[in-house]
Amino acid sequence: MTGMGRGLGHWFTPAAQNFSSDLAFLLGYVAFRGSCQACGDDVLVVSEDVNYETSPDSHQGTLYWSDLQAMFLRHLGEGSLEDTIRQTSLRKRVAGSAGMAALAQDLRAALLRQKLDHVWTDTHYVGLQFPNRAHPNTLHWAGEPGKQLPLEDPDVYCPYSATGNATGELVYAHYGRPEDLQHLRALGVEPTGRLLLVRLGLISFAQKVASAQDFGARGVLIYPDPADFSQDPHKPGLSSHRAVYGHVHLGTGDPYTPGFPSFNQTQFPPVQSSGLPSIPAQPISADIASLLLRKLEGPVTPQEWQGRLSSSPYRLGPGPGLQLGVNNNRVSTPINNIFGCIEGRSEPDHYVVIGAQRDAWGPGTAKSAVGTAILLELVRTFSSMVSNGFRPRRSLLFISWDGGDFGSVGSTEWLEGYLSLLHLKAVVYVSLDNAVLGDDKFHAKTSPLLISLIENILKQVDSPNHSGQTLYEQVAFNNHSWDAEVIQPLPMDSSAYSFTAFAGVPAVEFSFVEQDGQAYPFLHTKEDTYDNLHKMLQGRLPAVAQAVAQLTGQLLIRLSHDHLLPLDFGRYGDVVLRHISSLNEFSGDLKARGLTLQWVYSARGDYIRAAEKLRKEIYSSEESDERLMRMYNVRIMRVEFYFLSQYVSPADSPFRHIFLGRGDHTLGALLDHVRLLRSSGSKALRTASSGVAPVLTFEESHFRRQLALLTWTLQGAANALSGDVWNTDNNF
Repeated sequence: MTGMGRGLGHWFTPAAQNFSSDLAFLLGYVAFRGSCQACGDDVLVVSEDVNYETSPDSHQGTLYWSDLQAMFLRHLGEGSLEDTIRQTSLRKRVAGSAGMAALAQDLRAALLRQKLDHVWTDTHYVGLQFPNRAHPNTLHWAGEPGKQLPLEDPDVYCPYSATGNATGELVYAHYGRPEDLQHLRALGVEPTGRLLLVRLGLISFAQKVASAQDFGARGVLIYPDPADFSQDPHKPGLSSHRAVYGHVHLGTGDPYTPGFPSFNQTQFPPVQSSGLPSIPAQPISADIASLLLRKLEGPVTPQEWQGRLSSSPYRLGPGPGLQLGVNNNRVSTPINNIFGCIEGRSEPDHYVVIGAQRDAWGPGTAKSAVGTAILLELVRTFSSMVSNGFRPRRSLLFISWDGGDFGSVGSTEWLEGYLSLLHLKAVVYVSLDNAVLGDDKFHAKTSPLLISLIENILKQVDSPNHSGQTLYEQVAFNNHSWDAEVIQPLPMDSSAYSFTAFAGVPAVEFSFVEQDGQAYPFLHTKEDTYDNLHKMLQGRLPAVAQAVAQLTGQLLIRLSHDHLLPLDFGRYGDVVLRHISSLNEFSGDLKARGLTLQWVYSARGDYIRAAEKLRKEIYSSEESDERLMRMYNVRIMRVEFYFLSQYVSPADSPFRHIFLGRGDHTLGALLDHVRLLRSSGSKALRTASSGVAPVLTFEESHFRRQLALLTWTLQGAANALSGDVWNTDNNF
């Protein structure tokens, strides 16, 4: 396929395809390698640093990793990411809108023109919240309803906020984290019964509102402080009259059908997500926040709480009484996920899944246009490779998600609908959301299983802004521990989170960000335009997007085409060890009560032994034995699933992962409980990390139950990794 008719026009209008250059490339390959007549089932990858196996009936030419890599880069280079990003960002695509319906139809038609084996659409009917045009949200001084504070843009709101009026004195609470509210209380300013003014950043809108609710606040106002963004005069900044959009459901998916897929005519129990807040929340601009801050009295804030909105120091409050009115409407809305699939030749029932959010509240260039463009370019590239003889061993499943701005609604509903199928078939999920938010630093939010593979691929991709360096050399330049610089846990506001924490599928989301953790200022605003992102990156947007596409594509090749899945199943032994080291601090306190953590130590030992035993089995096995390789792959690809607690209901605790999930079954909840041995009871800390109902004192019986269920989940993972029941060898 050539690069003719590039950009969104190339994708959304029929265009003749010219394969002459690809044919020349293939003929050159055949002349060099030999007998590849049609390739297809006999294409084999051989990597310089990973052993690949030849299938028993292979008698044709071998395609080496360097050849396949060159083929991928060649076809990727024929596209035009820049034009596709620009054109996508011009399309109005709020979930449920007519513009989104038109875009979905165009995108599906574009996939149908590619060399894909299957293209289909999955529709869900979900509850979304939108502003009430007849009765906009309001903010005014208490007792003075006629004296409203102007909310400049009635379109800016917090989906899933509680509706109604909230009145109270105003208090400044920094970022609204549990530790901020605890510190506020320690400074003599009580958040209970008041409205909180909090800054954008560090944690999600939903976490801010949940923390405020836990501390008894009546409502939350969220604003962008200039101190949290780059002060570089050469880069654009957010207008002071702009507020920032963000949903406040502490969870993912449709909160009105928790644990159940929102298919049409499905019967649901009359329940709502426990993550829906009971207090109202509203975004406000920096201009309105500045006016409110000037009205606050009380003590001056700690120095690290100061921002850049006022010439005088920020004060904690309280200030005058305010009344916040939120009148958002819940609307039953159809959303459409669009799928394209290239079937694998040897393991077609194992899927490598890659997805990108399609919807956007505003222009959404950084939020979803970049990811959508990269997804489309990868579809085009792999389709061209298939036309030239490439066929992956496992199926490649490309997905365009709807409803992402409301909390990964489209992806979560799909997972809920097909959970019993996907945990057996989905190998890995790769998210393209938030891929380009800067160009200075690179982050990979990922499952531990993918860390080693990511390290390998980073060494294959050139840095987009450090000439002559690979991405690995860039991130490791001043840091011997490259993973400390790059690797982060999956956040709940990523579509990748549900794949791992809910479905037990390892997942990753790549992001380029600004230096020193400065946030991209236009995300979730009407200023998230192509021009602003391009200026923010000082003209390097195409190069950075191309680097993400190269990194992702090569990762997909390895995951879909390696004979043995390149997932590092031994990594979780290190994860458990890190958590145990945190628990070790309290071993004396537990021993004084006749309690011990020995069960956890034993289960970790069994997991490490099972992982090492599997490594040795693989090393000594016949690499050409397809049946044996498939058996090993099945054990490897289900490791993440083994860490979903089998002792809690997915309907009650959807995020069952003991390391990444939320709830009383997690290792984080156990650690929070143990911390109560040394405190009078910190409601904030318990709520912060584990998302469970606050407990103020240590309860021995509850601790024993937590420890037993956690230990048996870990022990179950060790037993499952061992393989057949007669191969389990634990000393538990």
